[in-house]
Amino acid sequence: MKRLDIRNVLLTLGLAALVACGGAGGGSGSSGLQPTAVSTGAAMVTLTDAPGDFVSYIVNVVSIQLKRTDGTVVETLPATTQVDFAQLVNLSEVISAAQVPEGNYASASLTLDYTGATIVVDNGSGGVAIAPANILNGANNNPLTSPNAQVTLALKLPTDRPLVVTKGSVANLALDFNLAASNVVSPAAPTSSTPSGTVTVTVNPVLAASVVPDAVKSIRVRGPLASVSNTASNTSYTVQVRPFYNGQGSHGDLVVQTTATTTFSINGTSYTGTAGLTALAGLTPGVLTAAQGSFDVSSKTFTAASVLAGTSIPGAGLDSVEGTVVARSGNVLTVVNGLIAHHDESGVQYGHQIAVTVGSATTVSKDTIPGAFAASDISVGQHAQFFGKLGTDVSSNRTLDASQGNARLQPTSLWGQYASSAAGVVTLSLQSLDGRPPSAFNFAGTGSSTANDALAATYTVVVPPALSTANLSAGVPVRFLGYVRPYGAAPPDFAAVSLVDFSSTIAGLELVWGRPGVTAPFLSTLSATHVVVSQATVQSALEHALQIGPQRLDPSTITSGLTLVPNPAAVSTQFVIAHRVSEKLDSFTSFADEVAALGTALNGTTTVLAILADGPFNSGSATLSVNRLVVVVND
Repeated sequence: MKRLDIRNVLLTLGLAALVACGGAGGGSGSSGLQPTAVSTGAAMVTLTDAPGDFVSYIVNVVSIQLKRTDGTVVETLPATTQVDFAQLVNLSEVISAAQVPEGNYASASLTLDYTGATIVVDNGSGGVAIAPANILNGANNNPLTSPNAQVTLALKLPTDRPLVVTKGSVANLALDFNLAASNVVSPAAPTSSTPSGTVTVTVNPVLAASVVPDAVKSIRVRGPLASVSNTASNTSYTVQVRPFYNGQGSHGDLVVQTTATTTFSINGTSYTGTAGLTALAGLTPGVLTAAQGSFDVSSKTFTAASVLAGTSIPGAGLDSVEGTVVARSGNVLTVVNGLIAHHDESGVQYGHQIAVTVGSATTVSKDTIPGAFAASDISVGQHAQFFGKLGTDVSSNRTLDASQGNARLQPTSLWGQYASSAAGVVTLSLQSLDGRPPSAFNFAGTGSSTANDALAATYTVVVPPALSTANLSAGVPVRFLGYVRPYGAAPPDFAAVSLVDFSSTIAGLELVWGRPGVTAPFLSTLSATHVVVSQATVQSALEHALQIGPQRLDPSTITSGLTLVPNPAAVSTQFVIAHRVSEKLDSFTSFADEVAALGTALNGTTTVLAILADGPFNSGSATLSVNRLVVVVND
């Protein structure tokens, strides 16, 4: 989807509320952000990202501040943290669980530093790295380089809904940095033939927030192990939060709950349930851990689906590379768009292409799936993280020897158009694998014979009985999460763990008119339950697109018009009217409230410049059930 170029307007949105006492976080942490005499509560801050056309987007987060209604400002991020926002599209990271003084917090701010930033734009053939001088600040069009490399995103919370922190409680603030809306790429769709020096990225920050993380995304918690509890009533461990690839410091303490089905990979060995906790308890406190799971809003607890510890995570004795396997020849894998982490350095680097060697001694595990696996389980299309020793070659052909190390296979996203199914196997036309088009892969060797190598036109997915495909029909886009089948074992080509059909998949709507805009973008009287954008109005937009995964639809072809309704199943919602001229933001807690305000704002002279929304799309009724709705008006 093309970038939305709304300049000199900072869109911010916050929804916050009182969160009751629970067991997700505890202890005082080690941030030392307040005097010990002050009553405090935990402020659990998670960071995620809406998608954009970026292979890598590595910048430094230097500050996350909360401002109380009495003017007190509290810093919740004690150390500069390097973040690759392109890796946060499908997950949220706990960036802080610090104790902060109790009270009502009216605003928050996030400061990014683009010094040394690595921004790689997807050009359809691996990406084009943007020169520092071509990363521009949308406010003044100057390069985001030192000493003017910082951008602060201000987040004003609704006056009647401050973030309330009380003693002994856990207040959650989920920050969402929207890559798509925050960056304008020029030219809008660079290709492999576009000279790299001519591509620019203009930063127009967009930050949103919610009281809970996006339930669709897994939440990740990293940091040193503090303690383990493995009793009949309490199977958990406590981690000192150290987000992303920080090499030192603590951003507060968080209790990680586990269950009988939680999988563990500890120093390359797999465990399940209490056996994993027993192994974890045998480690020295301070060993690095990383967990992925979910946050329960009612109990305020974080529960892990998978846990990594020791040499199974980056920065713990082994170098690592995480990326997509696009080809395999014998025991040598070609991994692209890699995040490279040195065991003795903080932070990560981007690697366009890395040659990874595996072997019979490589220990292999799969996230959330127990069992014994081997190097033969690693095939083309798999998203994976490899641990071993990096070579000394610093060119684009960097190498990693994991023949004596380990490999962690992670759930991989697959998009395709459904064709047929029989005997538990779905055949589809492959559209993307781990976010990359079929043309990016060399499927040679994936089949039991050359004739059985995977083909994008007839890609096959084995589906477990619990996943029903009864509602799928020919041509319908579907998304599977799962694992590529072992190398040399296809067909089937892919083993699904979960299925998301077209009607449940989040679609992103972008309608941009630009100045002067349209005075009446919606049909008839505005309703608290729905609004309709006519086909003619959609067609009049300079940009009109409905993006579902890799598929780009043209909403201007919908003769009945496009209907927007609130999504009753949405857990995390964002509703905002942004006033471009006055640079004022009005945020709302419901669809109905925003529509009512639009009824007043659209007085016959005020125009609408853009409508951005996302949520499940029903193609049959041309209805978008919105989780988030931003309307930009020209006043």
